[in-house]
Amino acid sequence: MQRGEFLSTPVEYLKGVGPQRAELLRKELGIANFGDLLHHFPFRYIDRSKFYRISELNDDMPYVQLKGRISKITAHGGKRITRLSATFSDGTGHLELVWFQGIRWIKDSLKPDLDYVVFGKPGVFNGRLNMVHPELEEAARMEQLSGPSLAGIYSTTEKCKAKGLDSKGLQKLMRTLVAMVPQHLRDTLPDSIRAAHGLLSRRDALVGIHQPPDESRLSLATHRLKFEELFFIQLRLLRAKSERSEALRGKPVPKIGDFFNRFYEHHLPFALTGAQKRVLKEIRLDMGSGKQMNRLLQGDVGSGKTIVALLCMLMVLDNGMQACLMAPTEILAQQHFQSLAAMLENTGVRIGLLTGSTRAAQRRQLLSDLEQGELQILVGTHALIEDRVRFKNIGLVVIDEQHRFGVEQRARLWKKDEDVPHVLVMTATPIPRTLAMTLYGDLDTSVIDELPPGRKPIRTLHKTEANRLSVNGFIRDEIGKGRQVYIVYPLIDESEKMDYANLVSGFEGICRDFPPPQYRVCIVHGKMKSEEKDLAMQMFKSGTSNIMVATTVIEVGVNVPNASIMIIESAERFGLSQLHQLRGRVGRGAEQSYCVLMTGEKLGNDARKRMRTMCETNDGFRIAEVDLELRGPGDITGTQQSGVLDLRIASLARDQQILEEARSAAAKLVELDPKLIQPANAVLMERLSEMDRADANYSRIS
Repeated sequence: MQRGEFLSTPVEYLKGVGPQRAELLRKELGIANFGDLLHHFPFRYIDRSKFYRISELNDDMPYVQLKGRISKITAHGGKRITRLSATFSDGTGHLELVWFQGIRWIKDSLKPDLDYVVFGKPGVFNGRLNMVHPELEEAARMEQLSGPSLAGIYSTTEKCKAKGLDSKGLQKLMRTLVAMVPQHLRDTLPDSIRAAHGLLSRRDALVGIHQPPDESRLSLATHRLKFEELFFIQLRLLRAKSERSEALRGKPVPKIGDFFNRFYEHHLPFALTGAQKRVLKEIRLDMGSGKQMNRLLQGDVGSGKTIVALLCMLMVLDNGMQACLMAPTEILAQQHFQSLAAMLENTGVRIGLLTGSTRAAQRRQLLSDLEQGELQILVGTHALIEDRVRFKNIGLVVIDEQHRFGVEQRARLWKKDEDVPHVLVMTATPIPRTLAMTLYGDLDTSVIDELPPGRKPIRTLHKTEANRLSVNGFIRDEIGKGRQVYIVYPLIDESEKMDYANLVSGFEGICRDFPPPQYRVCIVHGKMKSEEKDLAMQMFKSGTSNIMVATTVIEVGVNVPNASIMIIESAERFGLSQLHQLRGRVGRGAEQSYCVLMTGEKLGNDARKRMRTMCETNDGFRIAEVDLELRGPGDITGTQQSGVLDLRIASLARDQQILEEARSAAAKLVELDPKLIQPANAVLMERLSEMDRADANYSRIS
């Protein structure tokens, strides 16, 4: 049987499955064929050669294995049995075994005064040790079974468990399937790559991940499968980059002219940092290369990405072309427009703003000027991608906070011209190197890793409700010095009534604690009309109000240098990346700024680590690394891109070394054989074709 035929065999043809279980596996676990089942890897392993004693147990322990006897079986609930319990002992103590499902079958199968091997997680209820829904096997039968001492534990669902497809049931299916794997299962990696990186064959890795004879073999199998997964992600990205580089000629930007030079010499609001100059040089080389630029610009909050983007736009204007900047929210688009318009005053550059709120007459005039080439820079939201928005000659597309846009939206924007414009993707959300290599692997990357001179690091404090009076006193002191304060509430979903009530009650409480005329409180949230939000923002920016109560709508886009305190209520409900973004709203002036994280007294381990990390560092990239460890890539970016972040076995937080090894191997391969036409690389093309059929290829970021 060929590799493809074996792996594509419907799972119902595996002994022990059948049509009903096959449908359940497909719906619950996404397992449709032998290949899917083989790639349903264990998430943990138990050493079945090790037995614990009951006297050694406590409820903090993971899954354990015991050997002993059942002495008493009790059914609870009368005629309609709702719970089954059994007393299990091994001479060192007693343990209660408990079942809530499959009770009648378990009751009939249990035999008192027989030696059993019990496997499960110990717990405590009413002061007594127990184990809920343990796995049981007669000890005599266990001794007859030969197999690896390391047993894989498989993820499953309650519906699967009800049909006997718990971890133990999946183990049985896997034993049957692994025994059937062809000896000469065709590999997905060329022999040259396997030899260069010391990798097991694909067959040996798949057998070894499910039935490892020891830790060493498990490690080799895991490494091979992680390498393969990360290698193909990188290969797709790097091939897309290579193909685009060959196929798409960028609009030439050969000269630096009057727009750039006059602005740089006479209108630059502050001296550029070394990092900004370095990034500008990288972009200048890209746009002058004759190929389309696709570059990711990373920079922490306040690092000066906007001025870099403006200077790049001016380069394009000097070569007779237009530029646009797309932002994810109306507030951020308006903020960019106001900032750019202020810097471009008296330069002769015409700039416009297009959002959903732009009035019809103004919109018609703006679109006409744009199509005639009279409008040189357009700032806007997703309104920019509407079909009626036509540029005369667009040379540069700048996309801010790009992870908030869909792939197709971005593609529609830069496809507005037959000759593709250059693309600069900006983000103020620091991205760990492993995630950047995976999510943006087909983009060149620039990093502004230096804050403007004179900025003082923001001091971050963690306080609980018991410190409320002292925090309020601190706010009064800062306002007394002429400063302003943000107070942010976690309105996670604007449809959640409870969250909205928290915001409103919080606003009312703040108005009581900080009464007029000395204190003036404004409020901003997503349910407000645009005009109301704009008015509140302007009141705060002008200093008319000195306290702004808001939701995360102010996470990006508000720039008030006089604001020196950020109070984040219920901070435990925010992710690290969002906390860091909110903190970046202060610290924009010359005065010392503060971020106060308010939480409840009781915090989980993850929440405690988030608070500690925020207090220990202002480094966005360090914060992003911790966030990746705690939450995973999809949560950080707010998107799960098929084929890119849907990892089965590799971890971007833990497998950086393997990722870099895989990317290096993929880069070398693409350099030597970009179209993969060499016979030795036929297996790679076959695997890439399988991946393309399995999911839409979202590896093109721009």
